[in-house]
Amino acid sequence: MLLSDGTSFASFLIEIVGVFILVLWLWLLVMTTSDLFRRRDVSEVGKFLWAVLLIGLPYVGTFAYILREGAGMADRKKAQTEEMHDAVRQFVGSSPADELLKLDRLKAENVISNEEYLMLRSRLVG
Repeated sequence: MLLSDGTSFASFLIEIVGVFILVLWLWLLVMTTSDLFRRRDVSEVGKFLWAVLLIGLPYVGTFAYILREGAGMADRKKAQTEEMHDAVRQFVGSSPADELLKLDRLKAENVISNEEYLMLRSRLVG
């Protein structure tokens, strides 16, 4: 089936898949680069060499970094999220003790069930 400009629907789909792969790769490149430059356990020389690999051989470098450092990326992202959460708590003036008091009050007023209370309390304490 030909479209109005003379191209087939199959070639249109192939182009869409190509654009999707390009966007996906760019997203992975941004994620790996941001993870690389936020790391404190890699020396400046190591960061430079990874950056050269990411720029010189972009697909190979991106996938090599993800394969080698993928598990650590998730841990570092989680730690960064926790740091940001703690910073917001400090800025707002709320602490885990304040949150526990609010939970106790909600439970006493029967706004939340005992199961919800235990689940939320475990998140705050754990």
